[in-house]
Amino acid sequence: MQRALLSPRAALVLMIGMLAGIGAGILAAAGGVHLAQCVLYGVGAFGVSVPVVNQLVAGPEKEPTDTTSTS
Repeated sequence: MQRALLSPRAALVLMIGMLAGIGAGILAAAGGVHLAQCVLYGVGAFGVSVPVVNQLVAGPEKEPTDTTSTS
């Protein structure tokens, strides 16, 4: 069996970023902006939304490591 290329969490984050970019491009086009600017708005929205969504979507819980030792 082959491993998945992306984890489900990464796929979700990228998909939400793509939807944000497409939405921004469509809204810009509806506002009468030139097509090249619509693409740039969409790319910018994607670039901004991916780190934000990455912070919002909960990742796997990791146990805190105790670096202090009492030896």
